[in-house]
Amino acid sequence: MTGPATIFALFLLLNGWTLLRFRQNKARAITGERRISETSLLTLALIGGSPGALLARRLFRHKTRKQPFSAMLWSIVILQLVAAVGWLVIR
Repeated sequence: MTGPATIFALFLLLNGWTLLRFRQNKARAITGERRISETSLLTLALIGGSPGALLARRLFRHKTRKQPFSAMLWSIVILQLVAAVGWLVIR
């Protein structure tokens, strides 16, 4: 059985990976290299990396004005918050 410490560690790893991928994408944008797809970045946010994605956008000033990326990321964040609150209420 997976304990809370394991789940928290996986959450931290996922968000660290998400932050790293946003940083890599920003570096690639600056150097003109092939970029990481928006679908990949949004998928990382969807599976639990949204805190890392939001932090990366702020730290690296990356994808902050890009639409519909911003709207989709915020939709994911809101969906996750609603799900978390719903889970807490049902619990």
